This record gives sequence, structure tokens and C-alpha cells, in this order.
Amino acid sequence: MWARGVHVYVMHGEYKVPGGKLVVADVDVVDGLLRGPRISGDFFLEPDGALEAIDAVLEGLPAKLDAKAIGARVEAGLPRGTVMLGITAEAVGIAVRRALGRASDWRDHDWRLIHEPPQEPALHMALDQVLAEEVGAGRRPPTLRVWEWASPAVVIGSFQSLRNEVDAGTAERYGVEVVRRISGGGAMFIEPGNTITYSLYAPETLVAGMSFAESYAFLDDWVLGALGELGIRAWYQPLNDITSDQGKIAGAAQKRLAAGAVLHHVTMSYDIDAEKMLQVLRIGREKISDKGIASAVKRVDPLRRQTGLPREEIIDRMIGHFRSRHGLTGDRITEDEMRLAGKYVIDKFGTPGWTARVP
Repeated sequence: MWARGVHVYVMHGEYKVPGGKLVVADVDVVDGLLRGPRISGDFFLEPDGALEAIDAVLEGLPAKLDAKAIGARVEAGLPRGTVMLGITAEAVGIAVRRALGRASDWRDHDWRLIHEPPQEPALHMALDQVLAEEVGAGRRPPTLRVWEWASPAVVIGSFQSLRNEVDAGTAERYGVEVVRRISGGGAMFIEPGNTITYSLYAPETLVAGMSFAESYAFLDDWVLGALGELGIRAWYQPLNDITSDQGKIAGAAQKRLAAGAVLHHVTMSYDIDAEKMLQVLRIGREKISDKGIASAVKRVDPLRRQTGLPREEIIDRMIGHFRSRHGLTGDRITEDEMRLAGKYVIDKFGTPGWTARVP
């Protein structure tokens, strides 16, 4: 589009590189090709001419290329000896794809906070589906929900085998309820007061142009900032872990719903009874050898040990960090949402058919 001889970029995309800088793409598409691309941001790039080289590479590329393919073209077109700090060639591709997908940014949304009294495990599973669907349908603003657990639980991934993951007899003896979530990934062992669990319910525009792997890092970036303020040097470990030099802190899982929403939830270990966990979960020693759990350890307590803070204070400070970074307004689960979640418990999440859908 042109106005008084000045080109107006009608597509704009931004991508904050996890642990890096902001990359911005402004671009048009004419006859299926990128036209007039302009990359900018607060990154560092040497030599200066490298930025012009990136724009030149993007000019005329097919608009249907994915982020990885665009990044490969950019990488190949960089001047010899180019130094990129806070930016990568693939990040340029992601920013371009986000522009083409009409992506939104965190601050484009009125984020809401739900942090309510403890609820039973099956109801938590149902609320995840209900709130994600409500955001996808536009009936609820994007939301951060911090969970409180009413009882011990094992939460298994959507595609895990029940019998392979859980020792049913031991779980029953300890009063541990087994539930299945709608997202993939591995099993989580939960004891009230010993984990920090939260969910993000966001419109798919927030992760437009990103693969699953890229969106994990993008959606977890605020948590790394919050942990940094708590004195923990943490980083994202592909595909879905948050870790520090003292071991794994958290695991994430994600589900993109046909309704147009993305559900991203994370469980962080505050102070877990490792012996009990290993009795309830059928986890071999080889599997946990790289997770920071030694055979002699009685508890897995990275957040308690590394911060020295009560769980409640850590949650408050995490919420405060999110609020300062993206904005956040207090909210509650509505009566209609709770009613629908209760129906989902009866019809799905509380039934043996769902929990044992992969026996």
C-alpha cells in the first residue's frame, strides 16, 4: 500500500529471542513474494552492511516459506565474518513468519490472573480445557492461572500408557489420584504445597509463525526472568524443560486447540518427596539420571533450596514479574466456566475411559 509516495508496511511481526534481543520484521507480499522487507531491532550486528544483506536476501522470497527455510536463506546470504549477538538467522525467519501471520504480542492482550483455592486433580484437568476453549472463542481474555492442589496426584500425558507410567497399587496406598491431561509430555508427581503449577491460555496469534519447539522457549521466557530475579540462573532446555546448574526445575507441556487457542502449562518443583515419587512412578534410574535426582536424595527441592523462600512468596514474585512485563489484572473463574468444567469431569476427566485411554 502507498500513501503520498511513502510505502506503508501493512504486515508487522516481532520476535523476542529467548535470552536475546527483539527482532522486528515489516514486510509486504505482492503476487506471493516478499516485497520491501525491513528488519530492525535492539540486537547487535557486525558489519553494518549485514543488515542490508538480510533485507536483500528476503526481497522476493516466496511468502509460503517457513521460518526455518527463511532462516537458512538468510544464513547463506550473510557477509563472511558476520557477527550476530542477540539475533539469529532463524529468528529473522520467525519474525517474518509472525508478520505474515498477523501475530500478536504479549502487550496486545489484556492478561487476566486466576489464583483460586485448592481444587481436585480432575477438576484442574477440566479447567485447562474449558479456559483454553473460552480464550479461543473470544469469551475470555488471555489468562494466567496458578493452580493450588487439594490432594496428591499423578498427571500423565495424553499419549502415555497408564500401566507403564504408574504403579497403581502404590498410588492407591498413598492416596494419589491418577489423572490424564489433554497435552502430551511426561508424568508429573504432585503433592499439595510442594509444586508450583501454572497454565497460560493464549490466542494462537501469540505464537503465530513459531513451531512447537520455538513456542516453548517463547512462552517460558518470562519465567526465566522471574527466576533470575529470585537469584536462580535458569535456562530453557529443549524440548520442554527449565533447568539450572543444580538440575531440572520445571517441565512444560503444550496443546494447540482447534478453537484457536494455545494451552501451555508448567509444573515447577518446590520440594518433592523423591522416594515416594519413585515408588509411585515407574521411572527407571537411567531415565532420571540426567534430571538431577540422585539415588540418595530424599527430596527434590530446587526452588526451596536455591531461593530459601516460602512457596507463596515465590508465586507472588513470579506473578509480579509477569505483571510488570506483560500486564495482569485479577480475575476469577466464572460460574459458567466452573459448571462446564464440572460436566467435563463427569463426562471425561473423571472417567476410567479417559484415564486409561492408553492402557
